[in-house]
Amino acid sequence: MNIQHLKYILAVDTHRHFGKAAGECFVTQPTLSMMIRNLEEELGIRIFDRSRQPVIPTEAGEAVIAQAKVIVRETERLTELISELKGEIKGELRMGIIPTVATYLLPLFLNSFLKKYPLLKIKISELTTQQIIDQLRSHHLDLGILATPLNNELLKEQPLYYEQFLVYASRDEKMMRKKYLLPGDIDPNHLWLLEEGHCLRTQVLNLCELRRKGLKSSNLEYEAGSIETLKKMVDINHGVTILPELAINELSEKDREFVRHFKPPVPVREISIVTYRHFVKQRIVTILKEEICQAVPAEMLSLKRKKITEI
Repeated sequence: MNIQHLKYILAVDTHRHFGKAAGECFVTQPTLSMMIRNLEEELGIRIFDRSRQPVIPTEAGEAVIAQAKVIVRETERLTELISELKGEIKGELRMGIIPTVATYLLPLFLNSFLKKYPLLKIKISELTTQQIIDQLRSHHLDLGILATPLNNELLKEQPLYYEQFLVYASRDEKMMRKKYLLPGDIDPNHLWLLEEGHCLRTQVLNLCELRRKGLKSSNLEYEAGSIETLKKMVDINHGVTILPELAINELSEKDREFVRHFKPPVPVREISIVTYRHFVKQRIVTILKEEICQAVPAEMLSLKRKKITEI
């Protein structure tokens, strides 16, 4: 028995298919099947029920797979720990990031970060907050960049910056006569929102104290999948939406005329690096945090005259 045997059975457990598992492990299906059979003979049990499609673990196999996950994970952690002790920045970093941050943050730092650390391979996935939390728990991700606080004792949060919420509205909205706004100035019946699953949607609902009850009916109800779509809905159909501060970089000078700021303390979202509590690649987290903090405007690093909006 060796670590590679354990990785083979974990791949089959993930895909529930020998062919797909072999592809992930870069071996032929006959080779993978033979190696798993050898392991089963060594242990004296059947790990998988091959008569079922998709294949499923036997009762004994489930226990073996659970322990294999622990062994493989701890072995990987040992390798990472040695690299940390040597001060090496290499290996693989699996990062999850929420879409409303990814679009505006990644272009600010990613290229320079990759050039500084060419031995570090980064895999980035755009995911919802809940998906990132779930994949941190299952160790499919190393870290997440998302809005906090999450109030989850299993996770460690390291704040990066505090991003203001800004109002983007059509010219005919009454609030456009004001220079600075209060959340109460926003007409919830004119507000365009992201679809369910986005934490930014929840924060906007909390910011505006929006309640569905009592809202006027409309012949159009649209929940967008991206911030850019929200902006276009305002441009075409009028109304109001809420943009994160970094999104302003994407606006033309003409479009910026339709942006309004909130009065201090301005509502913000706290953006943090989030890791599972036993994560060991702390050196990588440190340099990533430094790179991001250097890339965003300096005023976003302070919470002065700002108020974090709940998720």
